[in-house]
Amino acid sequence: MRIGQSTDIHRFKEGRKLILGGVEIPYEKGLEGHSDADALTHACAEAILGALALGDLGHHFPDTDPKWEGADSLVILAEVVRMMQERHYRIGNIDSLILTERPKMAPHIENMRANLARVMQCEVSQVSVKATRGEGMGFVGRGEGVLCQAVVLLEETQ
Repeated sequence: MRIGQSTDIHRFKEGRKLILGGVEIPYEKGLEGHSDADALTHACAEAILGALALGDLGHHFPDTDPKWEGADSLVILAEVVRMMQERHYRIGNIDSLILTERPKMAPHIENMRANLARVMQCEVSQVSVKATRGEGMGFVGRGEGVLCQAVVLLEETQ
């Protein structure tokens, strides 16, 4: 078994779609970033890379590469899952957390879990997505952006 963890932070930006866990969430702002800036999917992908000791997302998907500009982060996650499977591992479980003051995440969590499970080729019961607020404290509490965290347990397949 291997364990990995990651944190991803993106600031809100006018004129962008808000996408988390592959779900487009109605909101007046999206997240700033080179790809679609899906901080939840990025945290999950980077946790897997960490468990495999393969570095971070920036190493594999640099923001200097036009190939990844505006990319769907679920495609990035699928590529990380391919790397994981090449090394003979699978998802045991993944636990993730979204920190944002607004918008409310509860109506979207089940769709996020389903998207992540499909791409990671595991059961929805192996994917936890939780959300909490900043309660007015820090950049999250001021509504400046989103912070996502993920912890993953990988199991060897052979």
